[in-house]
Amino acid sequence: MPAYLAIQNVGKTFTRGAATTEVLRDISLDIARGEFVSIIGHSGCGKSTLLNLIAGLTEVTAGGIILENAEVSSPGPDRAVVFQNHSLLPWLTVYENVNLAVAKVFGRTKSRAERHEWIMENLDLVQMAHARDKRPTEISGGMKQRVGIARALAMEPKILLLDEPFGALDALTRAHLQDQMMEIHARLGNTIIMITHDVDEAVLLSDRIVMMTNGPAATVGEVLDVPLSRPRKRLELASDRTYLKCREAVLKFLYERHRFVEAA
Repeated sequence: MPAYLAIQNVGKTFTRGAATTEVLRDISLDIARGEFVSIIGHSGCGKSTLLNLIAGLTEVTAGGIILENAEVSSPGPDRAVVFQNHSLLPWLTVYENVNLAVAKVFGRTKSRAERHEWIMENLDLVQMAHARDKRPTEISGGMKQRVGIARALAMEPKILLLDEPFGALDALTRAHLQDQMMEIHARLGNTIIMITHDVDEAVLLSDRIVMMTNGPAATVGEVLDVPLSRPRKRLELASDRTYLKCREAVLKFLYERHRFVEAA
């Protein structure tokens, strides 16, 4: 059976004038429907570049990316991206920001009443329905990210792409949003690919962790299965042997790669 998302021998090279930089080399990875996969590695290893290739925001130089038997060659509503910066339009309300995506994707297939109901359903999902009439300047950073997630989910994407979505938040807000992301994933069964620098976050949320080698010409170094049952509760996992073993494996990989950087 073909993979839901197949990344096949993908390479990416950027050229500026006479200078050419190979960012990614021979990336191959199969992702199943409903899987939560985190991508981790040192700065400059091409994590965000890989995410942009999956999103269709950047063209591959070599290889190909196949989503449900169709080649990814451009952006599309089947792949929604949530960045570290929430990217909300400041002059629009929370409701209007989500409506932008809903109107674009469902303007011809859902009635106005259906679109309204769908917007409110997704705001409820991230516990932001109460702030529907507020503008981004009137809500906290964590709330803005909730709205960004609601906007992405409202597109009903085949894959939700998260580029360090909680990286700019304080520890407590980050923990709350991680817990909420686990609840959303359990409820919707959606396919999620997340870029992160946070080892604990990767182990807590993921089914698999893809560990990238250092750039340039980065590739997949190791792929770690996270055999923790769901639902997961962070306090219980703090002393769980499997959790600690996975955490140790990722830290060991990153530490060894850091030594290579220092020796270079």
